[in-house]
This record gives sequence, C-alpha cells and structure tokens, in this order.
Amino acid sequence: MGISKTYEGNYSEYVAAKAAWIEAQRMAWEKQQKEINHTKDMINRLSAGASSGRASSAEKKLEKLQDENSVEKPFEHKPIKFRFPALERSGNTVVMIKNLAFEYDGNVLFKKANLMIERGEKLAVIGPNGCGKSTLLRLIMGYEEPTHGQVQLGEHNVIPNYFEQNQAEVLDLDKTVLETVEMAAENWRIDDIKGLLGRCNFKADMLNRKVAFLSGGEKARLAFCKFMVTPSTLLVLDEPTNHLDIPSKELLEEAIREYRGTVIAVSHDRYFLRQIVNRVVEVKDGMLWDYVGDYNYYLENNLEARKRELEREEELEAKAPKVKAKSKMSKAEKELRKKQKATSFQQSQAKTRVSKNAKRWN
Repeated sequence: MGISKTYEGNYSEYVAAKAAWIEAQRMAWEKQQKEINHTKDMINRLSAGASSGRASSAEKKLEKLQDENSVEKPFEHKPIKFRFPALERSGNTVVMIKNLAFEYDGNVLFKKANLMIERGEKLAVIGPNGCGKSTLLRLIMGYEEPTHGQVQLGEHNVIPNYFEQNQAEVLDLDKTVLETVEMAAENWRIDDIKGLLGRCNFKADMLNRKVAFLSGGEKARLAFCKFMVTPSTLLVLDEPTNHLDIPSKELLEEAIREYRGTVIAVSHDRYFLRQIVNRVVEVKDGMLWDYVGDYNYYLENNLEARKRELEREEELEAKAPKVKAKSKMSKAEKELRKKQKATSFQQSQAKTRVSKNAKRWN
C-alpha cells in the first residue's frame, strides 16, 4: 500500500510480529471509531440551546480525532482458501521402485535403489546438487527409462500432476493468460479462475494478454496457476517455490497440507519442506535412504545432516546485518529532536484536557 515497515528478526519472527502489530492496530482503530461515534452523538445532543458551546468543543475534538490523531485501519489481505481439485482416491500403492539402476553419461546416479510410496504420504526428496533428485522424479513420471530395475506407478487411479523446474518454458505462447488456465481446469467457474489469477498477482487488465508478452516471473506464476487447477491424485514437484513470491508459496503450502492425495517434492526450501512433508528420502551414494518422519525427524536421526544445518544457520547468522551503535547527533539534530518532543508533549496534554472535559460534561 505504498508504505514500508521494518521488522527485526528472521522470517518466522516477522510473521508473528506482523500479526501482533495488525491486531494491536486494529484494536486501536476500533477504539477510536467508538470514540468518534460517541463524540458525534454528543454533538447531536448538545448542538441546540444552551449547550451549543459544549457542542463546539466536542466538534474540535472530533476534528482532531479524524485528522491529527487519526489511527489508520490496518490493511489485511482478504484470505482466499484454495484446494486442489478433488478426484476419487487412488489405490494404496502409489509408486513402487525396485532395484533401480540408472546411468547418465557414464555417471551412476542409482544402483539397486528401492522405495515404496503409499497413498496420502507427503514425501521430500533431498540431497546435494547432481545426486539425481530431478532424475528420480522424471523416472517416476516415465520421462526416463531405468538402466536396470523398475519404476512403476500404482495401478488404481494414480493420476500424476508434474511441476517441472522449467514449467514456464513449455507454456503455449499464443494463448492468453486466462485461456492457459481455463484449458487446464475442469469444472471450474470462470470467476474462481480469475480469483486464483488475482491471488497470484494477475490484474484484470492482464487476463487477455498473450503468454508471449509476459516476463519470466509472470510466466512462472502462470505455470503455477495452471498446475494448481489440474486434477490429480499424485503431485510431483521439482523445486516448485523457486520463482514464486511469498503469498504464492503460502497458498501452495496450505493447499498441499489440505491435499488428500500423495505428494513427492524436491526442494532446497527447508521452510517449505517443514510445512508440508511427513516423510524424507535422502539420495546418497546411489541409494535412497528412508526417514519415516517429518524434516525435523530427519535432522534428529541424521547427525551429518544436523551438522550441515547448524553450519548453514551459523553462516546465515554471520551474513546477517549487525545493529550499529547509534551515532552522535549533531547540534541541529538535537534541537530538532527537542522540538519534536515538546510538540508531542503539548499534543498529549491537550488531548488529556479534552478527555477530562468530555468526561465532566457527561
């Protein structure tokens, strides 16, 4: 809304602090609105006859409340709930990997890897760059063939919805923004599609713009919207948060938490993984190491990973800006500060007198 506000602390602390600030601001605004309404009522009652002088004082008080001491109503985003389109649930076995071996350009990514994924599990695939995480997703989707072994989807109603890292690059450039999402959606009302696009920062004047004229970030958000409306019983996500803004990430996190199907996600976004997963699979030395628990459970049971996480936190803390000591104020700055304090004191005294008189009159 054209105003910047600074919060100290990390992102989680910011979320809590902002929520507390909004609540305090809203209560202050509501309190002032009550005072304004009460003052207006008092003016109406006193405006006639001998009490007109008191009414005049009350009008001055009202002017101050509405102008000088006005409390702004805090801006809050209208909450929009989103759910992935529901389908009849899949069978219990969703993905089965047996003795998987895969080589690429002479590099062995997997050797005798095994994994079973069942309905309702929300699984994170983690590991260093180049270990084969994205390749594993492509094997699950059938876009790559294993060198040995097998990778199979379950037989009953396993309908995957795949979000690739380069999802934005495969959009039809001749379609408009609205047409792109509309074609992927089944049984969606046009108003609901527009609502989702609006939530992802597509204004009304952009809906009929062709994809070819969108920026890279806009294409990424459009690909995200298309993904969100596609019916499925299995979500396969390869770095889905890379090009999303914070509101879009939060929308995705909430939708995944409510999703009743199965989720397989590759992501370096630890905050995102902590919100959504209940199982972690680490790709290491060509094998799939299974941790049947959330991301914190994985850290608790993997000393090496916990050490890396602590080192990462220390590195981030070292990079964080340090609070500098206050510099000495110049003489002019001291004089200005003194005047500001005096003005503030006078205003508070005047407000107190008005408040006392108002109580006395009532």
